[in-house]
Amino acid sequence: MDKELTRRLSALRADIQTACKEGGWQDVPRIVAVTKTLPPQAVNPLAALGVLDVGENRVQEILEKRPLLDPKFRVHLIGRLQTNKVKYIMNQVCMIHSLDRMELAAEISKRARQAGLQMDVLVQVNIAGEAQKAGVAPGEAEAFLRACAPLPGLRLRGLMAMMPLSKEAETLRPLFRDMRRLFDSLARGNIPGVRMEELSMGMSQDYRIAAQEGATMVRVGSALFGARDHAGATS
Repeated sequence: MDKELTRRLSALRADIQTACKEGGWQDVPRIVAVTKTLPPQAVNPLAALGVLDVGENRVQEILEKRPLLDPKFRVHLIGRLQTNKVKYIMNQVCMIHSLDRMELAAEISKRARQAGLQMDVLVQVNIAGEAQKAGVAPGEAEAFLRACAPLPGLRLRGLMAMMPLSKEAETLRPLFRDMRRLFDSLARGNIPGVRMEELSMGMSQDYRIAAQEGATMVRVGSALFGARDHAGATS
């Protein structure tokens, strides 16, 4: 067992639990280990440590690595997804975090139906309004969810957001708080066909704030593996 990985994971879990208590949250967000560019042998030890959710950015990397990963892993597609790549991942991933346009929703629906499955998806919200980032505008999230909900083969499970690359808590915290408010508002709306269960936000540089502000998943790379946070490439 990789002692350094064990140490990092223990520290990460403790940090997240403390942050949740500080924010007044009972439920601790699930860790999605971001494994972009890491070889399978560096990822597989996570399974024995109880981290079974791993996040990948690129379809090609999922296809190359999946046969070599521990079969217990649940693979999440967290990067932007091109419509022409959807068909390749239907039986490879448990969730797509980056649904951001109707064309993509329609393609996921089509390919899921062809594969005879239901695909869990999160709607990506561009909470900071950054031109270089994908995602629907916060004010358009409800209409987008309502438009996607009738599509067969989709299970709308919640929201995902990427924050600006900033280490300033005073810059980031209001955005995390706005995401949680949007999530709660949409949950109260009881949109038919939508289960607002997951709020995926926070990466290695800001997962503490995310946990304090009500994330249900945090996507971390360097906090576990000691390298740059690969989740940052999901824009």
